[in-house]
Amino acid sequence: MTPRPRRGAALALAVLLAALSGCAAGERAGEGRKPYIAIVSKGFQQQFWQSVRKGAQQEAERRGAEISFQGPATESDVETQVTQVTNAVGRRPDALALAALDSRATEPMLRKARRAGIPVIAFDSGVDSRIPRTTVATDNRAAAAEAARRLAAALHGKGQVAVIAHSQTSGSGIDRRDGFARWMADHAPGIELLPVQYGGGDQTKSADITKAVITANPGVDGIYGTNEGSAMGVIQGVEESGRKDIKTVGFDSGKGQIDAVEDGRMVGAITQDPLAIGRGVVDAALKAHRGGELPRTVDTGYYWYDRHNVHDPKIEAVLYR
Repeated sequence: MTPRPRRGAALALAVLLAALSGCAAGERAGEGRKPYIAIVSKGFQQQFWQSVRKGAQQEAERRGAEISFQGPATESDVETQVTQVTNAVGRRPDALALAALDSRATEPMLRKARRAGIPVIAFDSGVDSRIPRTTVATDNRAAAAEAARRLAAALHGKGQVAVIAHSQTSGSGIDRRDGFARWMADHAPGIELLPVQYGGGDQTKSADITKAVITANPGVDGIYGTNEGSAMGVIQGVEESGRKDIKTVGFDSGKGQIDAVEDGRMVGAITQDPLAIGRGVVDAALKAHRGGELPRTVDTGYYWYDRHNVHDPKIEAVLYR
């Protein structure tokens, strides 16, 4: 007679454990916890990326989500970023957001994310893949064309111009290079573009390249830097060369660039809206996690700033300081 109570007790215990297990599984599936978004950027040190992070954190707190935010120390360290994406996918987030240094290098991990049911959001730079649900970014080609227009005007439509670019593999690097060159080719026949040079977004390297370009091309009249590190390198390189007559324009708006615009060392630059990018990343990731529809791109806008408008409240609101 004794075996029956034992079997009954065992059955009751099994039912209780199953119920508890079901509750835990429900919590892991999303009940009782905040959605988690893993964000991997192209960098971490520059003021732009810190502002993107700030915007993402603000939106996550407002929407009841959690984020992680990481990126390699330099924007040329593709291998480190691939490792960071690999680790992020391994944590099985509710969504993955990526600003790719190399638009193809992370494709295997994006496929793994898709197989695991993790929606992918691209930001800042497009990813050469159909996997991302949307891309949250500045229209880099249009913004670069505006930089070209402004530099051409400063040079009165003639002269020799150099480009110090941050990347020839990331979407933003390609678009900021090509948008600038295309506008010059279409609208400024008196401008001669020198071969594009690449400094990896590193200020010191970009400064050395700038000085080499000036030495090899003493007739150069203008130089364009395609991101914060490149633009600061251009400013530094021109100063160290001793040239006072070279017009420079840039992309981004870290404190060093703002100072250079205010004191006349730089004609002006394009500023993105990094807070809007960060907010847009979290918004898109949450929509994707919940099965919502997304457009192919989310345009976060851009602005030209120079010494005439740098203190305009509308401009000051999107500067990276």
